[in-house]
Amino acid sequence: MSSFARTDNSLVGRWWWTVDRWTLGAIGLLVLCGLILVLAASPSVAERIGVEPFHFVRRQIAFLVPAIAAMFALSLMPPEAIKRVAVLGFLGAVALLAATLVVGPEINGSRRWLDFGVLSLQPSEFVKPTFIVASGWLLAERQREPNFPGRLLSTVAYGMILVLLMLQPDFGQTVLVTLMWGAQLFVAGLPMLVVIVLGAMGLVGVVGAYHLFPHVASRIDRFLNPGVGDNYQTDKAIDAFMSGGLWGRGPGEGTVKRILPDAHTDYILAVAGEELGTVACLVVVGLFAFVVLRTLARLLQDSDLFVVYAGVGLVVQFGLQAVINIGVNLHLLPSKGMTLPLISYGGSSMLAIAIAMGMLLALSRGRASNGFGGGR
Repeated sequence: MSSFARTDNSLVGRWWWTVDRWTLGAIGLLVLCGLILVLAASPSVAERIGVEPFHFVRRQIAFLVPAIAAMFALSLMPPEAIKRVAVLGFLGAVALLAATLVVGPEINGSRRWLDFGVLSLQPSEFVKPTFIVASGWLLAERQREPNFPGRLLSTVAYGMILVLLMLQPDFGQTVLVTLMWGAQLFVAGLPMLVVIVLGAMGLVGVVGAYHLFPHVASRIDRFLNPGVGDNYQTDKAIDAFMSGGLWGRGPGEGTVKRILPDAHTDYILAVAGEELGTVACLVVVGLFAFVVLRTLARLLQDSDLFVVYAGVGLVVQFGLQAVINIGVNLHLLPSKGMTLPLISYGGSSMLAIAIAMGMLLALSRGRASNGFGGGR
């Protein structure tokens, strides 16, 4: 039974009766799954690097506190406030993204992180949700006022992100941002000819990245021809899924986490597959699909173009990031260091996804103007 009456006009009371409680519940289940899997996967990783067994578990819980607070605070906001937060956040995230090229430490040939002593941040994670919401606002303004250069400004912002990401370099995030933005443009009614041209330019970009960046070429070559290089993590992930079978070997009985370097981050689904089985993995996939499909269904009923464009971009980011991570685990996509949203260990990823989900919950809330309620 709800603790809030429908006549409750407090801020939290109105939020409870307008937020999509089914989506909120699915997000909560994903967070819970993430905690369980980090608890299962990370002690072996901690032991290998010489820290106390629950080091990553404690840090993940510490990240969760501000992440949940940020998601809740953002979900309380009306769309106009989300616009302002996104624009300011985008400007700050771009500044931090540029700073990585100057003061960021070089790790494996890339500069993607900023070190603040006790905390390291990956600014590209925060660029994604703030850019897509700011772009949604620009595109909506272009529809409302034809003389407003919304598409041009959105394209300039995308181009700026593209340049900064490729200078790091971070090809995977570049592809994700491009797909998010492309989906948003498609929903905004971009002519099909322009979509085809942009798709062709994207293919040219992939070919160019293959020839310009050795690490991109190496990953694609190893994906297309596994015998040409080291596929240790992917091979072990596949072995884990095969070992787990339908129902898994049992909690704590997995062995892949003892030898897989990224068992608690990029390959955490492999740990789930070995210990809990294919059925558990399908439950996780089902939760991601539920959030994406239910939110899309709600958004596309809304009459506010900003809500539709921004919300679609956010839910595409959420779904695509999950698809990429799962595809890499199953060797369906080339290797890419991308976390599984709300599940993998990682402070920047957890905070950024929580911000995206908070904005998405805010935009998909029931309002009198769109005619559908929150929890139904």
